[in-house]
Amino acid sequence: MKRNAILMIFVALILAGCAGSNKYEGDFSFEVEDFTFTNQDGEDFSKSELDGKFWVANMIFTNCNTICPSMTANMARLQGLLEEENIDAELVSFSVDPTNDSPEILKKYIEERGGTLDNWNALTGYTDEEISQFASNSFKAFIENPENEDQVVHTSQFYLVTPDGNAIKKYTGDQADNMQKIVEDIQAMN
Repeated sequence: MKRNAILMIFVALILAGCAGSNKYEGDFSFEVEDFTFTNQDGEDFSKSELDGKFWVANMIFTNCNTICPSMTANMARLQGLLEEENIDAELVSFSVDPTNDSPEILKKYIEERGGTLDNWNALTGYTDEEISQFASNSFKAFIENPENEDQVVHTSQFYLVTPDGNAIKKYTGDQADNMQKIVEDIQAMN
């Protein structure tokens, strides 16, 4: 009898722990893999530095001649909206062309499109294969850097990541009106 009571308490504690781990509601829940990459200042930047904060991730490259300029301008727009609403959130852009996107080039690219690097990290310092695998595992996103091509095939989505490290929503990154939607979604979960 006593053993059954202890077992029931143990099971209840486990179930309570599981319920608490999915605190944020979204359209899906993808655990973002741990990472340590190089940011725009040439410093190591790790996922652990984002713990406890909402963050928005996207994938860009600086030689992109299609959606990346508007996506980066929209990320800068999002940065301004977050500041206006006094929301403490981070922005992270992963380069999908790490061979060409040095920290200095990424920094200049963001600043030229109106962004500041106070709460925005642009990451590089990995291989094409590593970023492709990371994007697939963490965001279920496709990246392909074809040989003898100058344009990388990649997602145009912005991903909302919760303070516990799970991507839960995505937004089309080249549509400016989605930036307000991201702000509203973060406000609703705070």
